[in-house]
Amino acid sequence: MNETIDLTPSAAARVAAIAAKQAKPAILRLSVEGGGCSGFQYKFGLADTVEADDSVATRDGVRLIVDSVSLDLVQGAAVDYVESLGGSAFKVTNPNAASGCGCGSSFSV
Repeated sequence: MNETIDLTPSAAARVAAIAAKQAKPAILRLSVEGGGCSGFQYKFGLADTVEADDSVATRDGVRLIVDSVSLDLVQGAAVDYVESLGGSAFKVTNPNAASGCGCGSSFSV
C-alpha cells in the first residue's frame, strides 16, 4: 500500500464492479481540477493505464492512481465509497482540505 493515498475496501469493491461491467482494467484515477464551489474539485474516472508520474495505491487488486500535480493536493487522503439515503458516491477524506462544501466534491486549501 502506498502511504500517500489510500483506497478503502468498499471503494475497491465498487471500482472492481464498475470496471468489470465496462470490461476495463480496475484502475480508478483521482485528479483535482480548479473550480467547484470551494476552489478545487475532485474528478474520478476509470483509466486504461498507469502513467510514469502517477502515485499508485493498491487494494484487493484494484489500483487508485493520482497524477503528480494532483498528489500535492490529496497527499494522505483516502477514497471511500459511501451509500446513503441521498445516493451513493465516491468520497475523499482529505487532510489537506482547509474547508469543503455541502456537496462534498470540492474543497479549498
